Order: sequence, then C-alpha cells, then structure tokens
Amino acid sequence: MSYPETFTGFCVDSPKTWNQYHLANLKPKPFGDNDVDVQIECCGVCGSDVHTVTGGWGEFEGPLCVGHEVVGKAVNVGKDVKGIKKGDRVGVGAQVWSCLKCDVCKSKNENYCPHMVDTYNANYEDGSQAHGGWANYIRAHEYFTFKIPDEIPSAEAAPLLCAGITTYSPLVRADIGPGKVVGVIGIGGLGHLGLQWSKALGAETYALTHSTHKVNDAKKLGAKDVIVTTEEGWADKNKFKFDMLLNCADATHKFNMADYFGTLKVGGEFHMVGIPNEPLPEMTAMAFVQNGVKLTGSHLGNHQEMEAMLKLAAEKGVRPMVQTVQISQDGCKEVVEKVREGSVKYRFTLTGFDKAFEGK
Repeated sequence: MSYPETFTGFCVDSPKTWNQYHLANLKPKPFGDNDVDVQIECCGVCGSDVHTVTGGWGEFEGPLCVGHEVVGKAVNVGKDVKGIKKGDRVGVGAQVWSCLKCDVCKSKNENYCPHMVDTYNANYEDGSQAHGGWANYIRAHEYFTFKIPDEIPSAEAAPLLCAGITTYSPLVRADIGPGKVVGVIGIGGLGHLGLQWSKALGAETYALTHSTHKVNDAKKLGAKDVIVTTEEGWADKNKFKFDMLLNCADATHKFNMADYFGTLKVGGEFHMVGIPNEPLPEMTAMAFVQNGVKLTGSHLGNHQEMEAMLKLAAEKGVRPMVQTVQISQDGCKEVVEKVREGSVKYRFTLTGFDKAFEGK
C-alpha cells in the first residue's frame, strides 16, 4: 500500500535509539475537504527534532517520524481549499491543525489553540496520528500550509517555517522597529535568524554570545555590535540598554538571570524562544523589581505572521545559513548527532527526497 493511503518516512523507535533511523510506513489522517497533501522536496532539521527523539521533552512510542520545516509541491487539494492549487510550492511548519473555532483561534492565536495538533508526535481528535516531514508526503490543513515566494530557494525556505517564525513573531508582537534596541542571545540556529529579523524590522540590534568565534558572523548578520558574555563586567557596561532581549540560547539554566535582566530598560522584556530540557535557574523576586522587567515566552506564530515573515524574507533577503545533507538512514543520523553537539552552522536541511523515496 502506498500514497495516498500510506506515507513512508525515516523513523526512530524510542529515545534509546534516537540516532538509529529506518524506513517505516506511516498512516495519515483521513483526507479532509480543507486538507493539502504535499510531496516533500526538502525538510529542515530543528533543535525540537533532537529534543524529541532523545526524550528530552518526554517519552514516546515509535515509529516516530520528525521534521517540521517542510517544503514541497501540493499534489492533492481538498475541495474547500482556497489559495493553494495543485503544483504550488508550499511549506508546512510545526503545526498542522487547530480547531479555528475557539476564542483563542478567533483572536488570531491559533498557535496556542488548546486543541492544536503539532506536526509530529501528536494525535488528531479522531485518534489519527500526525507524522513529520522526514517522509515522502505530509498532510496538513490549508491554514497551516503556505505558498513559498519564488525568491526563496527551497532549502533556505525550510528553516524559516519553524526557526524563522519562532524568532519573527515575538519581535513583531513586541512592536520592534525603528527606535527600539534589541539584544539577541545565542547566535545559533534560532539566533542567527533573530538578528536578521530585528535588523530588517529597523531596530538597533546587538548580539550577545559566549562564543568569541561568532563575532564576525553576528556582525555580518546585522548586529551593530557583539557583547561577549564571558567578559568580566559585560552586564554592568550595558545597564538599561535593551527594550527586548530575545533569548535563543539552549543553556539558560547556566545564566545569571539578574545580569541579563539588569541590561533591560524599565519594563523591558526577556523573551524565551530557546526551550532547553533543563529548568530555569532559581531567581528571586528582586531580580524583576529592580527595573520592572518581564520574563516571557512564545510558541511559533500565527497565520498572518507567517505570511508577513515570508514576504519580508523575500523582500529584505533574510536567509538562514544552511548546510544540506541527503536524506537517508546515515544522513538522518548525521544531522541529529551534529545538532545535539552544536556543530552545525547554522541550520541543516535534508534534501534528495525524490531519490530516497523513489518508487515509494
């Protein structure tokens, strides 16, 4: 049995075998009037994929197919779908469904819908499983399927669908633009895009990193200057500087949060988009009250933000720095291991899907 009844993907069986991939058949949800089937051309590799397969975000039962930065061709379109037709190049990010009826969805916050379905390791209300994009096809609701601008190559578009929207949405929701000062913490898979969005939106943008070897990259990506947080007195030199700190780092548990909070203007925001496995460090209430700061976080972005982000990327040339790897058992193993050890600059995109899934 094959498409459309069955998809095929590279899967893992448990956190104990997180880097051991094999092909498995995947049964998609029943095709609905608002659904789009996408034949996958390429798929990005996200830190979320690694947190999931290693069990950092909880146990799971395999076979599990991850991947939520999908670009491909629409090959089947439900009768009620508007704006997407067969043959369109489209993308699917880290969410494939929400109810679109509750108060949360009606307020254009469907990315927080209590009934939402993540792209993988999640179930629909009828019990059907959602399967990720390290596969030959993916099925998603039209509201979470987006046309990709012609200006953006597929391998570069893929990381925008999770890493891109994750860093773009909080900036626009904080009204970041000309006259604002933003610090982006952690210049990696998320942070290197956060720098570019902040600059493209018109803010005065700084990079905060403990890695001196990333200074040149950060400046090329739009940072006015780079603050190295391993240097003595770095926080005292930058008190009351930032309207917002966008924390893209995966090591917040090691931070002295009072130092970071002290660099914010009164009422400033320390915003979390990096989501580590470890809990946040202990903080006293006094760390917040010295300058009335806020500690916030976010999850993805809404439909309108995704469309605006792709438009901005096309117009301003915002692009992830991407290394491509052919999808295969060995390719999947390579990318998750390198993302886990932090040896990617700065995103992977898996390619070669046509060859890997030929005849499937």
